[in-house]
Amino acid sequence: MFQLRLSFLLFLLLSIFTFSESIAQKTPANFKVIGFYTAKNDQAHISYVHEANKWFAEMAKKHHFSYDSTNNWQNLNADFLSTYQVVLFLDTRPETPEQRIAFQQYMENGGAWMGFHFAGFALNNSTYPQNWDWYHEQFLGSGEYKSNTWRPTSAILKVEDSKHPIAKHLPQTFASAPNEWYRWANDLRKNPSIEVLLSIHPNSFPLGTGPKAHEIWHSGDYPVVWTNKKYKMIYVNMGHNDIDYEHKTNADLSNTFQNKIQSQLILNGLLWLGKK
Repeated sequence: MFQLRLSFLLFLLLSIFTFSESIAQKTPANFKVIGFYTAKNDQAHISYVHEANKWFAEMAKKHHFSYDSTNNWQNLNADFLSTYQVVLFLDTRPETPEQRIAFQQYMENGGAWMGFHFAGFALNNSTYPQNWDWYHEQFLGSGEYKSNTWRPTSAILKVEDSKHPIAKHLPQTFASAPNEWYRWANDLRKNPSIEVLLSIHPNSFPLGTGPKAHEIWHSGDYPVVWTNKKYKMIYVNMGHNDIDYEHKTNADLSNTFQNKIQSQLILNGLLWLGKK
């Protein structure tokens, strides 16, 4: 009799679980995200992109949105973008005039965007020159890249707007994952369209280990996460894992999404961008 009851209970639990799974599969995603990436040349960026694609796919299952990714930047066109509510630039930016026009129109028509680390990079006389004023000067507001710390190290980050949705469940300060930190040509604080959400706390200094002296920051104001209030967007300076270059193994020495607080920050931002 006991075995019969136990068998019935197991059958009932299995039926409920199967029914719940079936309902979940039939329920449409709250929003759709597409991640664009290049993942070439710099092993630290390649490492980050692979890690990010895996993490965003896992978050999509847990938080009921859909996540796709592509390294075909030709997909950056109006028809393709029309099916997605949020666009991610994981490591670079579009380069052709057609792709750039499509992205600008997408954002001006209410699309949402999150960009990481190298997606904001622009430096004249480099592979990625500052030849897109709308994106670097108006949209990001940062202008050209000016310098960076080296090697990738953790920083103490300060939340500047605790009421912003991106700051939900975050402490006022926290230690980030190791990262290569960027400095910009423009003073973001002077741009009325830009709201700085996180910056490097003074307790981080000296930041970087060198060996070059200019790669170690000893003071200054360095925004690392911000939004442009004219658009639904967030730029996140994180996205550069530490790599074993010295021994030529290219092994990962750090991972961006192993930091729970920082990952919560990114998830908060994504859920805010995807909210109708």
